[in-house]
Amino acid sequence: MPLTHVNSRLANAGTSIFAEMSGLAAETGSINLGQGFPDTDGPAEIARAAADAVLAGRGNQYPPGRGIPELREAVAQHQKRFYGITLDPGAEVLVTAGATEAIAAALLALIEPGDEVIAFEPTYDTYAACVAMAGGRHVAVPLRPPGFRPDLEALRAAVTPRTRILLLNSPHNPTGAVLTREELAFVADLAVERDLLVISDEVYEHLVYDVEHVPVSTLPGMRERTLTISSGGKTFSFTGWKVGWVTGPADLVSAVLTAKQFLTYVSSGPFQYAIAEALRLPDDYFDGLRRELRHKRDLLSDGLRSAGFTVYPPDGTYFVTTSIQGLGDTNGADGLEFCRNLPRRCAVAAIPNQVFYQSPDAEARSLVRFAFCKRTDVLTEAVNRLANLTSA
Repeated sequence: MPLTHVNSRLANAGTSIFAEMSGLAAETGSINLGQGFPDTDGPAEIARAAADAVLAGRGNQYPPGRGIPELREAVAQHQKRFYGITLDPGAEVLVTAGATEAIAAALLALIEPGDEVIAFEPTYDTYAACVAMAGGRHVAVPLRPPGFRPDLEALRAAVTPRTRILLLNSPHNPTGAVLTREELAFVADLAVERDLLVISDEVYEHLVYDVEHVPVSTLPGMRERTLTISSGGKTFSFTGWKVGWVTGPADLVSAVLTAKQFLTYVSSGPFQYAIAEALRLPDDYFDGLRRELRHKRDLLSDGLRSAGFTVYPPDGTYFVTTSIQGLGDTNGADGLEFCRNLPRRCAVAAIPNQVFYQSPDAEARSLVRFAFCKRTDVLTEAVNRLANLTSA
């Protein structure tokens, strides 16, 4: 139901689906496979680094507006180490209150009223809300099952004289699709041809399985027109710390800072020191994270398939998308209704993908997302509960 007192740009936003489903999970004592947060903390040495920073008085007062130098340097080194990207940490790196603030600040800084922002749909719900707050128009280009590959000609057709920004998310939430080098090359050529800016949300950059993650900024012509966004929450399992960053050419990063300084101003002082250390962890950490999550992806996917779901295994992120079409007595059911009933039916919570669409069609309304960033024993119990779904 539209809100009556909020400004018209947010009138249809309402309560976040994540808050609703997490609240329902808590109320019913369900296993929460809806909201994407791990149920264990990240490396103990990184947690100790945060505690040490607090006790040593590092970051307890306002840190620098662009972020502490140690973290900006660590982000620059990370981009060089993994992707061969050279950055000036003083001018081309900006620390934010998680990736969400980075997205909001970038859109607020770069959009004029009426400008169009194109994103592949389904889209993380923050995107549409931030585009609306900035006075822009969100234009969706669909990704469809089973592979959720982009229709590149549809993307080209969506570009108009009012298009300002291509907003990418790869690895993609909620589908788990990872854009290939060839798909990104098409996007890059289109951006150069039509003189578009690109905002690339890459928070799941290290959560890829048997494919490569290619930053779009590394492709020809993209260095000077791309803002890349990432964070420490997903990679290091400290989502509550809200430490993110934006990298890119100095003029675009400075534009984001102009908006960011009037949002949080600064945040997460002691945690910035800890994430700086985390970014320098050895390759074994990043490789182990992928192996562990690949195992969990397969465990949950196999269980969902056995329970009767149609499963679309992801190449990245820690989410698996399923279809409930043909699932026993849920045939033809709406995904939102299904997810609202699921906790009481078998004590498991999930997220309906239809909330990530502007106008979901019948196929989209049948899609449901589960998170596998949980302990193995928790996933095993969830699979056991879901196995009884048709008799619940």
